[in-house]
Amino acid sequence: MTERYGYTGKILRVDLSSGKITHTPTADYADRFLGGRGIATKIYWDEVPAGVSAFDPENRMIFVTGPLAGFSGLAGSRWQVCGKAPAMTPEEFSYCNLGGRWGGQLKFAGYDGLVIQGKSDKPVYLFVEDDVVEIRDASALWGKSTVAAREILKEELGSTVAVVACGPAGENLVSYAIILADNDASGSSGFGAVMGSKKLKAIAVRGKGKVTAANPDKLKEVREYIRQLLYKGPHYAEQIAKLETHIEAVQGQKIRRDLCLGCTGYGGRVILESRDGQKRGKSLCGSSLFYLDKAMKYYGERNEVPFYVNRLCDEYGVDALAIESMMKWLSRCWHTGILTDENTGIPLSKAGSWEYMEALVTKMSLRDGFGDVLAQGIEKAADAVGNGAKELIADYVSKAGHLLTYCPRTFPVHGLLYALEPRQAVNQLHEMGLALFQWINWANGLEGAYLSSDVFRKIGARFWGSELAADFSTYDGKGLAATKIQDREYAKECLILCDFAWPIVHTLAGDHVGDPSVESRMLSAVTGLEVDEEGLYRIGERVFNMQRAIHIREGHKGRESDMIPEAFFTTPLKGHAMNPNAQAPGKDGEITSRIGMVVDRAEFERMKGEYYQLRGWDVASGLQTKTKLEKLDLHEIAQELGPRGLAV
Repeated sequence: MTERYGYTGKILRVDLSSGKITHTPTADYADRFLGGRGIATKIYWDEVPAGVSAFDPENRMIFVTGPLAGFSGLAGSRWQVCGKAPAMTPEEFSYCNLGGRWGGQLKFAGYDGLVIQGKSDKPVYLFVEDDVVEIRDASALWGKSTVAAREILKEELGSTVAVVACGPAGENLVSYAIILADNDASGSSGFGAVMGSKKLKAIAVRGKGKVTAANPDKLKEVREYIRQLLYKGPHYAEQIAKLETHIEAVQGQKIRRDLCLGCTGYGGRVILESRDGQKRGKSLCGSSLFYLDKAMKYYGERNEVPFYVNRLCDEYGVDALAIESMMKWLSRCWHTGILTDENTGIPLSKAGSWEYMEALVTKMSLRDGFGDVLAQGIEKAADAVGNGAKELIADYVSKAGHLLTYCPRTFPVHGLLYALEPRQAVNQLHEMGLALFQWINWANGLEGAYLSSDVFRKIGARFWGSELAADFSTYDGKGLAATKIQDREYAKECLILCDFAWPIVHTLAGDHVGDPSVESRMLSAVTGLEVDEEGLYRIGERVFNMQRAIHIREGHKGRESDMIPEAFFTTPLKGHAMNPNAQAPGKDGEITSRIGMVVDRAEFERMKGEYYQLRGWDVASGLQTKTKLEKLDLHEIAQELGPRGLAV
């Protein structure tokens, strides 16, 4: 990498055990792995042995940005945290993706990434301001909520500082503890607990630097093209708001938009303020919706309880979506008599009330009573409870404790996307998922809807490898579609681009098919590197294979481990709130219903074989081949895995 356009050139490293603060060159990683997930995955491969646990001081918390961070109009200022994660069973390498402004401030301070290792003897926070990097005492912050810690640091250091913090759940090593940053950007996979295990309460960052593009004129042209593509017609904003967020305020609440740094203009992210003015916080996606139906059923009206519950989860620092699946399991245990109000200390009989959620979140976060059992995560909690409790979670919980969405019984290709990831990879599921919801508008005759079956097939050919990808009645073509989606999404995770804006799969103009080449054009304009669409996907493929190698090294057994929940094979599909008739395009674009469908076990295994062959892996075992790894310029992986029988 001869130029530093798009990069600061440095990765900050902090060892909390020794107090040592150093830097390493970004160029050591960027040529092969670009940025974001790519750089983080390479650092993890090099530095974290397979036997290290999530709470081991030698685990790394790797905070990374991408080369597009800090630039306006690209929706590329997101950031990621990677490392060994406790939310998985068993623990394994995972990741989370956050928005807001913290990542941009890290870059403005002069760093493309931050690697935290070791463990402090006492609570500390990290202060980063350009060349000033200090490990400071955080004893006064320990025990505070994520929001309180953030506000205290802003009062002490100034309002322009960006803060990411863990809450009481993270301090107490709750497996589903989140980190929370400015703009209430949250990161899951249990990284709040990893932060707590290192006695690191918060990281405060501020920078005076700027970002410069290699070709400003070319970047300006790309921005204008993006604006044209993103206009998707009069119903688009309405539908995205319906699907991705609940922004309608309760009467008396105040509401305002809260865009991330460098946003393309997506308007679904908002801040709500309670009627009494005492609470304000982000309203977006599942965390704002997960308690809505339960509260309405309990109270018989729409009120502020879901908003307060969302804030409660954020402040204690627990993953609201993991709480959602925990609630479903608790409800089943209560209805079957396995758990009661008395033996849990939680009013399970009042699910939907504020009292129920307050008890559940606080007890879990503080490891109080039965909350100590729940803090281990749903699978370990079920093992501890016994009496058939484990059987009550088998049909709806993903590897990271979230509810299963964009189901493989509707989307055949999603079986592969679930099987090959340590957590629910929503960005991958959204490629087809969000396009399908636009197709449903057309199938149901919504005025102005344009994403017809014909358009859907064209999207399949352009984005997913073939028109067969758009036929949900067959497993044919789905192995190819999975490789296309994964390679593109891993490239996107290296850049790092917002999932709400990218990829641009469909558009109002022309034949309504989006343009997957824009990401590479942005990269070239910013960095000066001449990378075309296929070249960018090649980087995505390399990073995906690097992550696969990490999981194989940590105990993943290839084909044997590439599985989905058993219930997908045995439990017929029902309708969903957003798609009550489970509509999907069938052969030749026919409007069909997937209700009653299950995943065909034999076809799923055949699809896996097709996928492995396309990947250049061993079809029988699902293990990578040394030849393929070397073709991807991953010689060091081939040299390590090969002699151990972990690559064929």
